Amino acid sequence: MNDQVHHPIVCLMGPTASGKTNLAVNLVQHFPFEIISVDSAMVYRGMSIGTAKPDAETLKSAPHHLIDIRDPAEPYSAAQFREDALHEIDKIIARKKIPLLVGGTMLYFRALQQGLSDLPSADPILRAKLNAEGEQLGWAALHKRLEEIDPIAAQRIHPNDAQRIQRALEVFELTGRNLSTWLLENPSLPDTFQMINIAIAPHDRSVLHERIAIRFDKMLSEGFIEEVKQLFYRGDLNLDMPSIRSVGYRQAWDYFRGNLTYDQMREKGVIATRQLAKRQLTWLRSWPEITWFDGESKDLYSAVVHYLISMNIISH
Repeated sequence: MNDQVHHPIVCLMGPTASGKTNLAVNLVQHFPFEIISVDSAMVYRGMSIGTAKPDAETLKSAPHHLIDIRDPAEPYSAAQFREDALHEIDKIIARKKIPLLVGGTMLYFRALQQGLSDLPSADPILRAKLNAEGEQLGWAALHKRLEEIDPIAAQRIHPNDAQRIQRALEVFELTGRNLSTWLLENPSLPDTFQMINIAIAPHDRSVLHERIAIRFDKMLSEGFIEEVKQLFYRGDLNLDMPSIRSVGYRQAWDYFRGNLTYDQMREKGVIATRQLAKRQLTWLRSWPEITWFDGESKDLYSAVVHYLISMNIISH
């Protein structure tokens, strides 16, 4: 007989602009959930508008753990997220609440649920060599090389994502094994956790595309450019940093460098966000044991509540 207690952990995933935050806030107001943010950009202070960080009023009624925990000059990794998230999960469970993890950084969700292999450390000489090849041949050419050695990683990594292409090739050249093979050999979560994976996305991709454009324009009207300007003129930040490479910030940075006009920045920002959403959906479609809900449904909240009740996660 197994008397082990299984603590439920609800993971609310979805592409950007799919309505995850509103749903999560609604759930917190009616059930004993506490939110942990799963967003690689929301961890940074001073990056609120461009990350669609919940406003002060929302955070008062539905506090989010793991936002505003790093300065933009500090790196933050999936491994650090896993450690921080497990720490917060333990504290939430100790308070007799249910952890509700909400966000779209799929690598963080995977790091939490499947662990991270002990990947080899970066090799500065090899990294410089790959960077030089990327500059000379173009990152699309290196992405094609990645397709040959690791088609699974190549499907997830965008042909313009220099940092992740470089890392995947580096791991292969250092070890002779591709990144996907490494990541399969991961430690799993403690077996006292019961993971409930929920995906929120509109059935119609064009609806998501429209939402993304509307949200980007809303960010611009709310002062996004002023927010990036503050970061740009700090003097200690640059495009090599994960914070500034975030979608939207990268394009606005190029606007301040004089590489893009305002209209080009806006267009490229929307396109980059749509590409991000596409990658997020690619991750989600291959996710093991996940339940999908239509983000456009008027009954989304009640449908999710009924599902969680049916899984004995919450009660009426």
